[in-house]
Amino acid sequence: MARHNLGTVVAFEFVRTIKKRGFAIATLAIPILLIVVFALVFASNASTKDSAEAQKSARFAFTYSDASGIILGPGATAAGGTYTDNPDAAIAAVKNGSSEAYFAYPADPAKEPVKVYGADKGMFENGKYEAVAKQLLQASAQFQVGSPQLTSALTGTVKFDSETFKDGKPAAGVGGVIPPLIFLVVFYISMILLSNQMLNSTLEEKENRVTEMILTTLNPTTLITGKIISLFAVGLVQILVFLAPVGLGYLFFRDRLALPEMDLSSLVFEPGPMITGALLLLGGFTVFTGVLVAIGAIMPTAKEAGTIFGPLMAMMFIPFYTFSLVISNPGALIVQIFTYFPLTAPVTALLRNAFGTLNPVEATIVIVELLVVGALIIRLAVHLFRYGSIEYGRKLSIAGTFRRNELAAK
Repeated sequence: MARHNLGTVVAFEFVRTIKKRGFAIATLAIPILLIVVFALVFASNASTKDSAEAQKSARFAFTYSDASGIILGPGATAAGGTYTDNPDAAIAAVKNGSSEAYFAYPADPAKEPVKVYGADKGMFENGKYEAVAKQLLQASAQFQVGSPQLTSALTGTVKFDSETFKDGKPAAGVGGVIPPLIFLVVFYISMILLSNQMLNSTLEEKENRVTEMILTTLNPTTLITGKIISLFAVGLVQILVFLAPVGLGYLFFRDRLALPEMDLSSLVFEPGPMITGALLLLGGFTVFTGVLVAIGAIMPTAKEAGTIFGPLMAMMFIPFYTFSLVISNPGALIVQIFTYFPLTAPVTALLRNAFGTLNPVEATIVIVELLVVGALIIRLAVHLFRYGSIEYGRKLSIAGTFRRNELAAK
C-alpha cells in the first residue's frame, strides 16, 4: 500500500508540475531564446566572414617616418607606405583627410611607443592601422635577424609540449579535471531549476488548505519522498530540454555558429574522481532538498519563506570567493571549514575533487557527512511537515513540535 501511494504521489506531482502553464513557459523560454540567439549569431557570422574576406584584400596608403632604422623601404612600399621626413606635415595631412594614415617609428621602439595616426573609420575598422604598423615593424625586424629559429624564439611563437607524471604514470592534466567538474555543473543547474519548486512543494498544499485531507490517506514520509522523486524527474526533463538546442547547434551548425571544437579524446574519466563526484552530488542534493522542504514546512507562506531562501542559495556561491585557495592551498583553515560545513561542502568538495586536492579520507568523511546530515534533515522536514501542515497563519515553532510529540507519547 505504501509503495502504491508513493507511486501515486510521484506521478501526480510530476504530471501536475509539467502541465502548469508557468512550467511550460519557463522550460521552453530558454531553448527558444537560445535558438533565436543562434540564428542571430549564424546571420552575423556570415556577414562577418564576408567582411573579413573583404578586409584581407583591402589596402590603404600611409606615410611613415623611421628614426630606428629598422623599417625596410621595399617592404614598406609593398605594403602601401611612403616615407616622409616631415612628421608635422604628415599628421596635418591625416587630420585634413588628404592622407589616410601616418606611422611614426621612434629611435628605440623598446622604450618608446610607435605613434599611429589614422582617419576615423569606425571603432572596429580603426584597428587596422595599428595592426599594419605592428606587422611592418615585425616583418622588418625578422628580416634583419635573418634566422627563423631566433625569430621564433624572440617572438614567442615556439610551441611547447609538456608532460607531467603522477605515481609513475602520465598525469591527466586538464583532461582529467573537466569530467569531475560536470558534477558541479549538474549540481548548480539542478539547484537553480528545482530549488524554488522544492521550497513550494510543501507550501502549495498548505496555502490551498488541502493538507489535512492529503494526510488522512498518506503518510508524511511517503508524501515528502514522492515530492522529492517527482522534482528530480522534472529537473531531468528541464535539463534535457535546455541542452537540446545546444547539442543540435553543435552537431549541425558548429562552424557557422563559431562554436569551439571539442576533442573528447583528451578527456580522462578516472573512476575514483567520477564515483566521488557522483556521491558528492547525491549528498549535496539531499542536504539542500531537505533544508528547502523543511523551510516550506515551517513557513506559512511562500513570501515569508523567500526571506530565508535567498541567503540559503547564496551559500552555494560563497566557496567561489576562495577559489584560488581551494585550488592552491586546500589545507587553509577557511577551505577546511567550507569543506566540512554542510551547506558549503558540496561545492567546495566537488571543486577539490576535480582538481585532485581531495584525498580519499576527506572524500569519505564529506560524503558520509552529507548523506547522514541530508537524511536527518529530511527526517526533520517530515516531522515538521506533520505539524506545520495545519499552521496556516503563523510560523511553526520547531521546539514546539517536539514538545507536542513528547505529550502525545505520554
